[in-house]
Amino acid sequence: MQASPEARNKKVKSILVTLPKPETEKSPYFDLAKKHNLKIDFRSFIHVEGVPAKEFRKEKINLAEMTAIIFTSRNAVDHFFRVCEEMRYEVPAEMKYFCISETIALYLQKYIQYRKRKIFFGKQTALDLAEVLKKHATEKFLYPCSDVAAEETQKFLQESGYDYKSAVLFRTVCSDLSDLAEVYYDVIAFFSPSSIQSLFINFPDFVQNSTRIAAFGASTHKAVLEHNLILDIPAPTPNAPSMTMAIEQYIKQTEK
Repeated sequence: MQASPEARNKKVKSILVTLPKPETEKSPYFDLAKKHNLKIDFRSFIHVEGVPAKEFRKEKINLAEMTAIIFTSRNAVDHFFRVCEEMRYEVPAEMKYFCISETIALYLQKYIQYRKRKIFFGKQTALDLAEVLKKHATEKFLYPCSDVAAEETQKFLQESGYDYKSAVLFRTVCSDLSDLAEVYYDVIAFFSPSSIQSLFINFPDFVQNSTRIAAFGASTHKAVLEHNLILDIPAPTPNAPSMTMAIEQYIKQTEK
């Protein structure tokens, strides 16, 4: 049973963000908490576990045949180089790296000499790399991903006719949230369908009541509605491109 519209419109005092706590104090969440006197907690509802090299070998992918790699996350970078180390495979200096963002490209410095490698990057999606990839269409691409890999990336690579292989190197696993059983928040912010799945795996009888749900991204919005929850704070929107902006706009509405 859901709470009445009046109960759901009460002032926001506490927020649970289903992500790891930011490593620096410069996060906009801390600014939001200070500005509106909020209690904001962070708790990742999902975590990543690496696929052992022994299991990766079953995919029968010959790394030595790959001439380029497409990275769409830091997790993909970490687990690719982890598997290479476990398999004692030395990545050749001439390997080409295609990253969906400059942030991920720069993250490669953790493992390689950045200035001495062929690295290309887009703005945020594989589609941003389209023009660059066209110039390297004869490469044999490796796409390191999780067991819940973005379908749009694989669809793009397949429809474009690229010679590529997807390699599942890590899995998204639901975290144990049993310590939150008797803890309640005015707002819970979700960023992936997997996080919502984790909520119901941990709490099968979860009832939203007066808790407001914030969700980022179309696939997350869809998951909220599929679980018969009310989506109170959708993001991004034209007026609120970030989750913190969307939450702040909602808070201002409840304070009127």
